[in-house]
Amino acid sequence: MSFLSTTTTHNSIISKVLFLYKCYAKTMMILGIETSCDETAAAVVEDGKRLLSNVVASSMDLHAKYGGVIPEIAARSHIESIIPVIEQALYVAKCDWDDIDGIAVTYGAGLGGSLLVGVMTARSLAITKNKPLYAINHVEGHLYANFITETTLSGYSLPQRQPQFPFLGLIVSGGHSQLVLFRDHFDYTLLGQTQDDAIGEAFDKVAKLLGLPYPGGPSVSKLAAKGDPFKYDLPKAKLADKYNFSFSGPKTAVLRLAQAECGKGHDFPSNQLSALLHEAQKADIAASFQRVAIETVVDKTILAYEEFQPKSVIIGGGVASSPELRQQLSARLPLPVEYTDPKLCTDNGAMIAALGCIKAQFDQPTADPYLLEISPSLSM
Repeated sequence: MSFLSTTTTHNSIISKVLFLYKCYAKTMMILGIETSCDETAAAVVEDGKRLLSNVVASSMDLHAKYGGVIPEIAARSHIESIIPVIEQALYVAKCDWDDIDGIAVTYGAGLGGSLLVGVMTARSLAITKNKPLYAINHVEGHLYANFITETTLSGYSLPQRQPQFPFLGLIVSGGHSQLVLFRDHFDYTLLGQTQDDAIGEAFDKVAKLLGLPYPGGPSVSKLAAKGDPFKYDLPKAKLADKYNFSFSGPKTAVLRLAQAECGKGHDFPSNQLSALLHEAQKADIAASFQRVAIETVVDKTILAYEEFQPKSVIIGGGVASSPELRQQLSARLPLPVEYTDPKLCTDNGAMIAALGCIKAQFDQPTADPYLLEISPSLSM
């Protein structure tokens, strides 16, 4: 090798080292904005792991009387809350716009009107504050809540370390049920997903049948603690693709079970069943459904673990805060599982900011603040 080629190689190595030093020597602070459903959320995360602030304004109380989220109400609530929430996130993080290195925003999946408020706000801020903009997939973001391991904020219980690659990710929420294998950041394969209702949606519908308040997951879980999870033998869906999910069958089985327990036929209205069921029956139905629904996703997760042998298994989404899910996974997996704080399982800006940090650190493409559009049906 000639002296010239050797010098060129050395210079190339030095350039790469200097680039990496610049990337990692300076702390990276990202503002995350999340408005995919009924929570208006913003957070500041440093270096993809340190939570500096996490502010959430929920409009859940406005939707509770309807038994589900009303898109128009959610969008109006976002408009009212978005700027105060962002200002509060910066205040709690003890930083100003000069400290922020970029803005990450959820652009899909979610409700169109809700997404639009967050994206247009982020676009405007990126332009006026001259900050790079990172477009974030909401579903992918849920898993990156598990990368947050440090905070000085009170009331958080966080993992001791970040997930190791390859990892298996289970996303379970009101709108999503997906199983994903991550080989590295931005390198993943979607193994399976729900073919009908998401698990959280099924919980909401069972809760409504039992006369329980919205949101259904926590309501069913609370009642299930008083019941016998093996009282009723509810079915699990059997699908051709071993990693796909289906919850419409168990949900319908609960309806038929309740009708039978009340001595009614299949044409009896579901919204009248709760008045005929006594509390012990409701508790047993809730417990039996919860067991079967959670077993369904845990069965698939164990199957994928055995096939791919990942170094970590993580969960994300609102249902990830379920004590039953955490108990079943921990009992059946041969490796220890660290769970993030329940406050980071439901929709939040921290998970969006964490993924935004990773994108910035790995020099992923930024979004054009003049052109970024929402994608309500975005998939992984």
